[in-house]
Amino acid sequence: MDQLIRLLQSSICFGTVIMYGAIGEILTEKSGNLNLGVPGIMYLGGISGLAASFFYEFNNPNPSAIVCLLVSFLAAFAASALGGLLYSFLTITLRANQNVTGLTLTIFGGGVANFFGGSLNTMAGGVGQISVAATSAAYRATIPALSGLGLPGKLFFSYGFMVYLAIVVAVVLHWFLNHTRQGLNLRAVGENPATADAAGINVIRNKYLATCIGAGISGMGGLYYTMDYIKGTWASDGTIESLGWLAVALVIFATWRSVNAIWGSYLFGFLFWAYLIIPNLGRKDIELFKMLPYLVTIAVLIFISLRKKRENHPPASLGLSYFREER
Repeated sequence: MDQLIRLLQSSICFGTVIMYGAIGEILTEKSGNLNLGVPGIMYLGGISGLAASFFYEFNNPNPSAIVCLLVSFLAAFAASALGGLLYSFLTITLRANQNVTGLTLTIFGGGVANFFGGSLNTMAGGVGQISVAATSAAYRATIPALSGLGLPGKLFFSYGFMVYLAIVVAVVLHWFLNHTRQGLNLRAVGENPATADAAGINVIRNKYLATCIGAGISGMGGLYYTMDYIKGTWASDGTIESLGWLAVALVIFATWRSVNAIWGSYLFGFLFWAYLIIPNLGRKDIELFKMLPYLVTIAVLIFISLRKKRENHPPASLGLSYFREER
């Protein structure tokens, strides 16, 4: 029983990382932009939040938990949004190829993050010495009265606030896209920007806003991974990049619906960590289990392609640059 509880807890924590990445990418793709730079964006969010909190704690012997949260959260969102702005400028204004730009952003984000991560390690006294304990504790703080409610407390109330924030963001995004004029305008831009432009919708503004805000949300996945998942340290082992690609796969699995990303992310986490409850597995067997989320995504992609339901497919103009006709 304890193993099953640990598996479910690991699934939720793991799923939260990729849920942020997927939610941000869903918002971006609804505008017609295909940003394959999600791993790089998550890198930027993780290292920016860590660096901001590191310098704050380094210069304050008694850091405030609230300030730790605000400094790291705002730094991570701002850096990730700037990554989205760079991508937007190249693909929307300069009309560069979206696939190439996204992949370049992933390489760029990973390089920048690992460079500054190494620098922080040096300043902290060596590899593995970075510790923003006060900030990490603030992110992992739970409500004692709820987390101590036995089995329900362990399963539902033993997590930091970013786990619940991810669910709220997913629900709000679903409501925004389906029940507001601005959300419907954004979807129109993603489906047919020329028609939306003719109807008086500002295509460029919608694309820029969706891509930058979406990147900011994706970056929260890197922040959560750094502050909560690995408890305020820095790991240059490429894990964030692999989680970023898993977030991209989750977008397809969720059929571009943010509410589907909630349970989909937890399912991915369950499949990824399922080996915890299976005894006597070797290293090769464990790696096979870690492939399951990707295999499930391929199966879902084949299934939705066969069904040919329009609502289960990506926006019609996804990945295509918009060229406005001069009159």
